[in-house]
Amino acid sequence: MAAAGDVRGERPHVLIVEDSSLVSDAMRILFEASAHRVTTAASVAEAIKAHADDPADLVLLDLTLPDGDGLAVLAAAATTATARGTVFVALTGRDDPATRERCLAAGCADVLVKPVPARELVARSRALLARDSAGARPA
Repeated sequence: MAAAGDVRGERPHVLIVEDSSLVSDAMRILFEASAHRVTTAASVAEAIKAHADDPADLVLLDLTLPDGDGLAVLAAAATTATARGTVFVALTGRDDPATRERCLAAGCADVLVKPVPARELVARSRALLARDSAGARPA
């Protein structure tokens, strides 16, 4: 049986876009331990290439990256077929309505304020992947 959010019958693929290696490594370990396949990227350019080469089921986007706004990854993916079926979640240290509205308007399924408790991050990710695979999100 396929995992929630994974229509190919493989482990769900998570792309973690985070420039802090400490945070990225912690999330990678967390998701790998939760039966996910993980790719990491530390910049907008790396993330765009990674997603184009191997589209993820879930993209966790840090908003503040060395080469630009993390939402640029979503914008770039939206111009290609690689975004179809991908759930984008913004991860930010900014806890304000304007940031949340900007992320949701750009197409993020959720906005999580860092630090996000590990169990909550995995639970929300699973719920979003399950919802997406059930067709609850518009294409």
